[in-house]
Amino acid sequence: MDTALSHRATNFVDAERFEALIRLAPPESAEVRAVIQKSLDKQALSIQETAVLLRTVDPDLIHEIFDAARTLKRNVYGNRIVLFAPLYVGNHCINDCAYCAFKRSNLEAVRRTLGPVEIEAQVKALEDRGHKRLILVFGEHPHYNAAFIANAVRTVYATRSGNGEVRRVNINAAPFDHDGFATIKEAGIGTYQIFQETYHEETYRRVHPAGTKKGDFLWRLDSLDRAMEAGIDDVGIGALFGLYDWRFEILGLVAHALHLQERFNVGPHTISFPRLQPASGVDLSEDLMVSDADFKRLVSILRLAVPYTGLILTARENAALRRQVMEFGVSQIDAGSRIEIGGYTEAGDAQVMEREQFRLGDIRSLDTVMRELMANGYIPSFCTACYRLGRTGEHFMEFSIPGFIKRYCTPNALTTLQEYLVDYASPETRQVGEALIEAEIRKLPEGNGREQVTENIRRIRETNERDLYE
Repeated sequence: MDTALSHRATNFVDAERFEALIRLAPPESAEVRAVIQKSLDKQALSIQETAVLLRTVDPDLIHEIFDAARTLKRNVYGNRIVLFAPLYVGNHCINDCAYCAFKRSNLEAVRRTLGPVEIEAQVKALEDRGHKRLILVFGEHPHYNAAFIANAVRTVYATRSGNGEVRRVNINAAPFDHDGFATIKEAGIGTYQIFQETYHEETYRRVHPAGTKKGDFLWRLDSLDRAMEAGIDDVGIGALFGLYDWRFEILGLVAHALHLQERFNVGPHTISFPRLQPASGVDLSEDLMVSDADFKRLVSILRLAVPYTGLILTARENAALRRQVMEFGVSQIDAGSRIEIGGYTEAGDAQVMEREQFRLGDIRSLDTVMRELMANGYIPSFCTACYRLGRTGEHFMEFSIPGFIKRYCTPNALTTLQEYLVDYASPETRQVGEALIEAEIRKLPEGNGREQVTENIRRIRETNERDLYE
């Protein structure tokens, strides 16, 4: 670890200010509505403005926040939901995080690292279900160095099964120095995702013991700066809700987004907001657990605070809650997920806690989730066009902020959905999907993608062509 770099890192978390802001009196309705309007004008909120929403307690104003989040989701992202799956490659770990089943002191954990042949088997199983986008997950261990991760990425991209292929590989792994991030970037990754876990430094030090690599708060806080300096222009941030006051963590996430925007002229590509879940060998405190009601609030406030950042809702949550929360601004979800090492070929219907990092709340099949999404009016999307055409990082924002990106997103979502329906869907799901596609094509303005997407849909159905995008 470059400890000198760690000490030079910018600590953008002003804990005293955050604590003071969330403990001020509840705001007046006019102040809340002014902040909401700024967000609806698609402007990022400041720390102080975000705190206004966090301090709102009036039920009617909270409903206005919910309504605004729904409106912003519709205006920026439309009715698309991007789908992906996690693939856990290895769970050896040198850290001892209090909340994680992979911690080194957990003797119950079944340790394993997938080799290239095993990775291929997992990827083929995912492709045979219809997945096109994966996030690879690794513990922090010397074996999982930058070269190992890069080779795993190349293995995934090289693996094909029938019409199946993975078109985007994202990473959730430990921080590296600049050279390590550059090595991983060369493998063609999409987003590099690192969660700070908690932005409250005292809590961070309590749950990440001193003497472990993860114990250095500033090294981790600076990690995505190093990634972007090394050329990775799509990064993902996140906090693990339940370690500290959820309102403080929201301010930490917003501060992180604003910091990246200021330094690199582009904020994080995604924000994740997982809640603590039961895990093998872990004792959870109930004191700071986030209620379902507060979870809905935090997702809505994040949507308003960072209008152009994707929000990821994971399968940690149960299906009923995911259904409710999705409307408040979520743009990506995982589906058909298994997080046991080797879980896509070896796990049955029941989860095996000793082989996974935490318990999932939603292990329904991808086909079931797809069908429900479409029945509720969403377009499931596996689109990766922007990444492969160079519309990433700052360039993505050049398209996204003026609204130009919508010209591509819906047509490309529909073509990837059509691929899924032809190649993988159950008859029931295909019937729902075909009707949805026809309805969505009719909504497209003439001369703004309708003719091209109609032709692409025809080619997928009739000539077995794939990967058509613009």
